Amino acid sequence: MDPAIVTALVGGGAVIFGIRAWLRKLRFDKLMAKYDDVDVVRSLMRKQFWEGMTEAQLLDSLGEPVDTDTKILKKKSSETWKYHKTGKNRFRLRVFVEDRLVVGWKKRS
Repeated sequence: MDPAIVTALVGGGAVIFGIRAWLRKLRFDKLMAKYDDVDVVRSLMRKQFWEGMTEAQLLDSLGEPVDTDTKILKKKSSETWKYHKTGKNRFRLRVFVEDRLVVGWKKRS
């Protein structure tokens, strides 16, 4: 293979790697300004979720859900946030949110 092509490919890969690292740093800094907690921010960056996390944290971790179901009762609201659609009304992940806090989830492989 032509050395010029190899050099261009390696250089292009380095640029892409550098841009990704820069974007991750920007996201990390934005989340740190919002939450001021390194452990929370690291978990959000890894797309993790847990019981007791807020809706805002869930959005920052997994992004907008593909679909939601909402139930409003007298004293509380209950939502199901659905992610990773696999078919008609089939999702690999459903996260249950009550009163703006994650209370559980159901994961399918």
